[in-house]
Amino acid sequence: MSPAQDDHGGRRNVENTGFCCVHCGEPVPKHAGGSYRNHCPYCLWSRHVDHLPGDRAADCGGPMRPVGVDYSGKKGYILLHRCTDCGGADRNKIAPDDDMDAVIALQRPR
Repeated sequence: MSPAQDDHGGRRNVENTGFCCVHCGEPVPKHAGGSYRNHCPYCLWSRHVDHLPGDRAADCGGPMRPVGVDYSGKKGYILLHRCTDCGGADRNKIAPDDDMDAVIALQRPR
């Protein structure tokens, strides 16, 4: 097995790392299920780092505000993010350890 693979079907694990949240400052652990961690489970904010999930190829790096929730029959509930620097949008699957009160709050009319 190469260093860029793990035992979860060959997916790369080098991108599955913890980080400090750009918005609330909480330390965020790597995703326990081996998937890519791409948003804070506490405040749901993200950072504009990907073009495709886990590629870490975006140059922007700006904070991404959670702006809504969508539902996909294949992936379940999806967080919608908008970059506060460049306006780019992203969709991220909700993680099992996400703060569900924060997810529900995104679904309320403003």
